[in-house]
Amino acid sequence: MSPSGTRLLPRDVPVQLLDEHGSLTKDADYPTPSMERMQQAYASLINGRRINDQCNALVRQGRLAVYPSSNGQEACQVAAALALSDGDWLFPTYRDSVSVITRGVAPEDAMVLLRGDWHSGYDPHEFGVAPQATPLATQLLHAVGFAQAAAYRNEPTVVLAMCGDGATSEGDFHEAMNFAAVFKLPVVFFVQNNEFAISVPLARQTAAPSLAHKAIGYGMPGQRVDGNDVAALLSVLEEAVDRGRRGEGPTLVEAHTYRMLAHTNADDDTRYREREEVQAWADRDPLTRVRSYLRAEGLLDDKAEEAMAETAEGIAAELRAAMNADPVLNPEELFAHVYAERPATLDAQWALLQDEIERTEARA
Repeated sequence: MSPSGTRLLPRDVPVQLLDEHGSLTKDADYPTPSMERMQQAYASLINGRRINDQCNALVRQGRLAVYPSSNGQEACQVAAALALSDGDWLFPTYRDSVSVITRGVAPEDAMVLLRGDWHSGYDPHEFGVAPQATPLATQLLHAVGFAQAAAYRNEPTVVLAMCGDGATSEGDFHEAMNFAAVFKLPVVFFVQNNEFAISVPLARQTAAPSLAHKAIGYGMPGQRVDGNDVAALLSVLEEAVDRGRRGEGPTLVEAHTYRMLAHTNADDDTRYREREEVQAWADRDPLTRVRSYLRAEGLLDDKAEEAMAETAEGIAAELRAAMNADPVLNPEELFAHVYAERPATLDAQWALLQDEIERTEARA
């Protein structure tokens, strides 16, 4: 317990409300989400899986430069977005495109960065979603700074900052956790522990009993949750968000999940993990257990599933069309937003590039 009476240590066994077969287990501390909430979550999971599959295909077609898939982690992605209210903010990583889209960003806009453009593709203020961060853990410091600014303004904003297990080895992770705890900022640090930091297994990342145990060193509560159980994720994350909104400070949530595909299209995961290990996690699919639960409760039938699949396919079709259209490029955009007033040195660089472009076009 902390001096305030808050329990800091996480559970020995991750919180679980739906087991691998979709059977419900009641929990004394975490309520089961409403049936409507579970239906909403399942529809978002269907969309997320279809988006992951479509983006992997777009990479193979050369329409995306890179795609870090969250296949198998869709429950974490969906719950992170749904746990927040209007006015809250999400600070995602490069692997969190499904979470960004679930928050309201159009899929084709969320893919702009991964296509290789110079900007994030969407207005962060419109959706309460910061640009996706590629460097490990840098977004955690941004999230903490944003939360401190909101606290100064007496705004009820809660910030949910996402990261992977590899990011917990970064200095930025320590600095963000320490600062947030000292100033009791409304931040939920959400770690998707998918067992690997590219090829480095968790055992080479930490000797702690769990990543959630790191929270006690900062004086904040930590909790472990089954990262393939969207019901448990929603309940645990919503409790952490509510805690932050009440002014009780930050929380560290570790979701135990698994990255079913390679780190990115540039990675060969067969070099560092066995196929039997991957297949074992396929039986824990986050979509299957929710589907089984809703079917058993009479809240999902063939007609409803067909409608959800049709919606997901429509999203994929729009994404394909957007990515198959060649972008209109304006080289001057490289210089347009560096300074509020462009200095003479940058004007000179733009003039140099213009001259090079004109000479290249003349030779063509």
